[in-house]
Amino acid sequence: MLKLNVENREKSQKINGLRKAGKMPAVFYGKKDKSTPITITKSEFRKVWKEAGESSVIELVGTGIDAQALIYDVDLDPVTDVPRHADFYVFEKGKKITVNVPLEFSGVAPAVKDLGGTLVKVMHELEIEAMPKDLPHSINVDISSLLNFDSQITAKDIKIPEGVTLLTKSDEVVVSVYETKEEVEEVAPVDLASIEVQKKGKEAKEGKGEEAETAGEAGAEKGKK
Repeated sequence: MLKLNVENREKSQKINGLRKAGKMPAVFYGKKDKSTPITITKSEFRKVWKEAGESSVIELVGTGIDAQALIYDVDLDPVTDVPRHADFYVFEKGKKITVNVPLEFSGVAPAVKDLGGTLVKVMHELEIEAMPKDLPHSINVDISSLLNFDSQITAKDIKIPEGVTLLTKSDEVVVSVYETKEEVEEVAPVDLASIEVQKKGKEAKEGKGEEAETAGEAGAEKGKK
């Protein structure tokens, strides 16, 4: 089990001073544990968080502190994306807990490789229940069973680790394959009759213009005489 060193923190302690020292504020709480402010080393927390995620149990260790917990929430700086505060949820020892565990997809789907389909990941995590020691970091989904466009993998098709109970509905679709179809651009048929009519109309107008021009010239000659 991963361990994270923590220190008790006074609520009056200035946060900016902690962050300049490479530390960050945090709290832990639980059903039977009141909210307790603590301090953790930022670099150590990032290392543990990367390995544990939010579904693996870690042990908080410090002066007067020895608790098993999950990383419940992490507040990130909106600009640098660096953690600046963390919440830890402490659970009761000896009791099962409910968490959402991320899915990891492996293998090659024949419907994608051979038929040119598109893989559609409908779900990215499953809700499970287990004792803290049995909680998996992630659950693997083998997509090699997706042979054609009618194939799909539901929650009940996924191999769940021993000691873990699936809470997500068993018939929920986790991943499927979509048949990619090329869109053919339709070209509107050309109306030749319409073009002919427009052409004739144009010629007629041009003819009238010529007649008017000829009449004008004749009138001018007559005026001279």
